[in-house]
Amino acid sequence: MPRTAKTSLSQPIFREPVFNEARQTVDPSGFLVPHPSDSALYKEISKLLTKDVVSFDKSTVKDGVLMQLSDVYGDHGPDLIKQLNAAKKIIFHALGDSGATTSGKKYTDELNVADQVTMDCHTSDQANHPAFLFHLGDVVYDFGEAQYYYDQFYDPFRNYPLPIFAIPGNHDSFITPNTSEGQEPLTTFSRQFCSKTLTITPEAKSLHRTAMTQPGVYFTLDAPFVRIIGLFSNALEDPGVISSEGGKWKTVPDFQLPYLEAQLQKIKDDNYKGAVILAVHHPPFSYSPPPNGNGSGGNHSSSSDMLREIDTICKDVGVYPHAFLSGHAHNYQRYTRTVKFSGKEYDVPFVVCGDGGHNVNRVVQGSKGHPAVEPNNGVSVDYLEKSPAVSVGGLLLEKYDDTHYGYLRITVDAEQLRIGFHQVGSSTLAQSRYDMVTVDLDSHTMVSN
Repeated sequence: MPRTAKTSLSQPIFREPVFNEARQTVDPSGFLVPHPSDSALYKEISKLLTKDVVSFDKSTVKDGVLMQLSDVYGDHGPDLIKQLNAAKKIIFHALGDSGATTSGKKYTDELNVADQVTMDCHTSDQANHPAFLFHLGDVVYDFGEAQYYYDQFYDPFRNYPLPIFAIPGNHDSFITPNTSEGQEPLTTFSRQFCSKTLTITPEAKSLHRTAMTQPGVYFTLDAPFVRIIGLFSNALEDPGVISSEGGKWKTVPDFQLPYLEAQLQKIKDDNYKGAVILAVHHPPFSYSPPPNGNGSGGNHSSSSDMLREIDTICKDVGVYPHAFLSGHAHNYQRYTRTVKFSGKEYDVPFVVCGDGGHNVNRVVQGSKGHPAVEPNNGVSVDYLEKSPAVSVGGLLLEKYDDTHYGYLRITVDAEQLRIGFHQVGSSTLAQSRYDMVTVDLDSHTMVSN
């Protein structure tokens, strides 16, 4: 007998796949499996975090193939597509770094974010109903251990009634010493998100969310009005790595370079008019003070070499994304990068949303006896550009939030891409939209909100 689940779409009951529990249940009061303090582990492996990368499997589909949102919904897929086309837009959630640790002391923060995106699904009317959540990595801390998936993923999102796509973060892929064969984090991640069949994994325990069937740890989601190209930026604390970088990272395969080229070429060949979003866990830009400024950057830095590889492929093909999404830095940051591309100037938002529940960090930290001096909104940060592969006309840190948890609510129609950041406070009712950026799809320029 196939399982069923209740949704707020046109059919209240549908067969597999299953995205949530048939009846809403209350928040857990704590971890089912106690999580030890991570301080000793970090001290032990601190040097490894700067040099240990991981290999990964090639996608199970050819480079130019897309994953269709309609297929993820099974028999209900055609109805969903009709609803989205009738609404003339698609809405979805995005967030990163949701996993909670520190012996469960921060668990409430993750639960509040998960509850808020769930509430958004239940309170939105059909025309404004989200269609899925795209996770920007670091689903489970500390390092993707199978025994923590229930507490940090399945239980917090047990009532979320939609598909959850994901790209792995460094905590979903870094292999700690003495990891048993078959227990590597990417193996566990792939069991949850890259399954060959619709199945309930052992990590879900008594819950009913079925595993996702992504073709690999990198993939492209095709939905009405939007394509999201998700890349895997590997296991280092910093920087992000999507290839061997010419042999520098010898164990990292170069699968994603021709893949990205093929996906961008398909956009060009199809004369695709929808929004193109590139998602990667490590942020291309993450704030640090200017040279000789007070304080030091936050816990994570920019990944300039990774961006240079992406930009080079974009330039060669002649297609540039409308926006970049990332996590990793545990806060919210939004940049505007002016790119001179194909004889035009594009305004490209680079959005960091790594405050999905783990541990919010300040964008600046004090150093050498000097207090941290945080930047003003709208400040030029051109110094974060390191030998870009495309012509750049400026880089601005438009807005940031390093004290609240939150998530993105993204809306795309035939003309515009709108990315809104919603803060989540100490309860699921205490939330508000803190920021919004709107991009005109045809001109790649920003529109006043």
